[in-house]
Amino acid sequence: MDTGSPLISIILFTLLGSIGSLVGGFVLLMKERVALSVSHFLASFAAGVLLAFAFFDLLPEAAEAAEGAKVDIFFWTLVGILSFFLLERFIHWFHHHEHVHEHERESQSTVPLIIIGDTMHNFVDGVVIAATFLVDPQLGMVTTAAIAAHEIPQEIADFGLLLHKGLSKMRVVMINLASACAALVGALLTYFLGSVVLQYVPLLLAVTAGFFIYIATSDLIPEIQYEKNRTYALVKAGLLIVGAISIWIILRLVE
Repeated sequence: MDTGSPLISIILFTLLGSIGSLVGGFVLLMKERVALSVSHFLASFAAGVLLAFAFFDLLPEAAEAAEGAKVDIFFWTLVGILSFFLLERFIHWFHHHEHVHEHERESQSTVPLIIIGDTMHNFVDGVVIAATFLVDPQLGMVTTAAIAAHEIPQEIADFGLLLHKGLSKMRVVMINLASACAALVGALLTYFLGSVVLQYVPLLLAVTAGFFIYIATSDLIPEIQYEKNRTYALVKAGLLIVGAISIWIILRLVE
């Protein structure tokens, strides 16, 4: 497939990859009533997906990208975890003075964390797509397809998670489209700035992994631990494991 200029190819395939990864989420929203009724189960699935992405995808990629560079990925992973903790504390403090229900306050603090983590992840995906296109256009196409394939379960989890936190269908769509645009920003910056952007990829991957670990362990897993219904608790625990295993399998298939 000849798309002419490398810049045109990068823009086109980054957009295709971003839209392709959102397909599962859009299908989920077409069955909004069903999605809302199972959103608390999807939140458990999302916890497993985020943890698997952090440990099976982001951290190994960060370690590989950091070879030969003086980047301590474990330090930056911890920075990601602590940064999200401080951000969530700030959001809690901000809403403490508002007359909101405690559950609503928890949702208001979690939603920005999900959006920031997903946006950073999309940005890095755009960087990777552009970098591979600059090396070999065919490799860029394969990379785009691989990214879209393993992003689909994460986006399904994100859509369900945002619905679970009380966002309307339209807001979920707008947030995910805006977040997906970060991939295009990352791709364009890589095309025009090249090595300047690429030297920060290990750091960004490690920080994003820290974000995902924090969201899963601080905000999502506790919902499973404090589930009073024993049957629901078992189902949610099972979905957490299924989410993690599904990402492990998909990453092995698209490796």
